[in-house]
Amino acid sequence: MDVSVDMKKLADSLSGKLETLPPLSKECSIYRVAEPRRRLNPSHYTPQMVSIGPFHHGKEELQPMEEHKRRYLKCFLQRTEVCMTRFLTHIKDKEAELRDLTMVLVDALFLIVFFLRYYEPRFRTDDDRIFGKPELHWNIRHDLWLVENQLPLFILIDLFKLAKTETCGDGFLKNMSFMTISCPLIAGTELKDPNIPSLKELHQAGVKFKPAAKGSTQNLLDINFNQGILEIPYLTLYDATERLYRNLIAFERLHGYAGYFNDFIIMMADLVKTPKDAELLIRNKIFGLGNTEALATTFRELDKDCGMDHFHFQYSGIVADLQDYSKLRWHMWKATLKQNYFNTPWASLSVIAAVILLLLTATQTVSSLIAL
Repeated sequence: MDVSVDMKKLADSLSGKLETLPPLSKECSIYRVAEPRRRLNPSHYTPQMVSIGPFHHGKEELQPMEEHKRRYLKCFLQRTEVCMTRFLTHIKDKEAELRDLTMVLVDALFLIVFFLRYYEPRFRTDDDRIFGKPELHWNIRHDLWLVENQLPLFILIDLFKLAKTETCGDGFLKNMSFMTISCPLIAGTELKDPNIPSLKELHQAGVKFKPAAKGSTQNLLDINFNQGILEIPYLTLYDATERLYRNLIAFERLHGYAGYFNDFIIMMADLVKTPKDAELLIRNKIFGLGNTEALATTFRELDKDCGMDHFHFQYSGIVADLQDYSKLRWHMWKATLKQNYFNTPWASLSVIAAVILLLLTATQTVSSLIAL
């Protein structure tokens, strides 16, 4: 047996496989959640109503929405003079390696019409089954948050520009999102002491809490501490909140960018360790009335998905300031006095009355001693 011949066949076989590798996109890619992470919480990364893009396309449980997607496609084509062939050709020219042009076209134009009808009610029709049922379009929104349930944004923008009419100009593109999180380029610094005090501990140390002013920030991540006051953006907790947050964490990790949201979750998980901490958020109007146990549990569970980089933590300066403030005994004594003896008007009056009584007693005692 000629070993060299066998080696030649193996080499040719491997070379053939290398030649048939599909080209990688230069523009972008759709991220896929790592399987170990997915196994822990599969429902948080899987669409329940509508599939967008290749990863969940064709799933049986999502088929009912395919008819609605085609109806949206039909509606879109009726509003433009651009034919379907031109749309398909445009997609193919942009991304030569795309295998399912039909899927991309249907999903992309469905998204465009969905956003149009969401932001511009005048584009809705009486027979629209999606916007005719608020719960349905709300559930679709939740599916569009998922990191795996996406199409490259440039495809949507290109198709919209190709079909743009006078009824809807470029201004629409600026609003084509459900949520914007502003992340200023703040370089994280080293976190020397990772023990972040809880809200209850900070309260006992005299720290005050208030919601971040709406006029100054719309940034969920904008936590600030200044002159003994900790400002935290207003928080809400819906059924889909944990699902959204997990996908934001996954996106940051897959994108390989700075972990802004990762650090926010770590910070909040340490601040809100127990329902007692969550009660302080409610009392200070930072968190709407709700289940305090659920809030603490949500941040605790999300924290398991995060990893702290002690050398580049965006809240390291705030944590250091909170730790220094908590170590000053004067702040703790002042807080104890206020919380225990001046927490209500009646308590304040009682303390004042006791002090006056003590002074009168002392005065009487001194007078008696002088008389002797």
